[in-house]
Formats: sequence, C-alpha cells, structure tokens
Amino acid sequence: MTINNFIKQRPYLVWYVKDIERLSQESIVEHTLNDGDFGDIKELISILGVKKVADIFKKQLKQKRINYDSKIINYFKLYFKQYA
Repeated sequence: MTINNFIKQRPYLVWYVKDIERLSQESIVEHTLNDGDFGDIKELISILGVKKVADIFKKQLKQKRINYDSKIINYFKLYFKQYA
C-alpha cells in the first residue's frame, strides 16, 4: 500500500481537506499522529518505516508553528526514542 492509498482509505483523518491526493507525506504523518488510532499509526509505520516517521515528526517539532497537542508530542518523543 502507498501512503496516498493509506490516506484515501482514512478520509476521517483529513475530513476538511478538499484534495487529499495533494497531501505531502509530512501532512499525512501529522494528521495520523494527531488524530489516528493505534491501527492507523501502526499501518503508517508499516508503510513508511518507524525511522522515516520519526524523522518527519522530529523535523516538524523544529518548525516555528507546531500543530501537535502537547500530549501527542510527549508520547511520540518517548515512543520514537525507544523504537526509532
């Protein structure tokens, strides 16, 4: 499965986006980590790999504007420290 097929099968993660085919990997990772359930996150990691997802997440945390909830940030910092 590709990352684009992944997000097409989960429109509830990006319900307000008109053209989901134009979403970047970074945007899909952000939406999934913020709003996805365990199965969504597990599938995302199986597609991209835990290192790639961790790299995208860490890169996003360095940006000026961060869209992650503080609890999500804490959880995935710990998760990726352990598994990536």
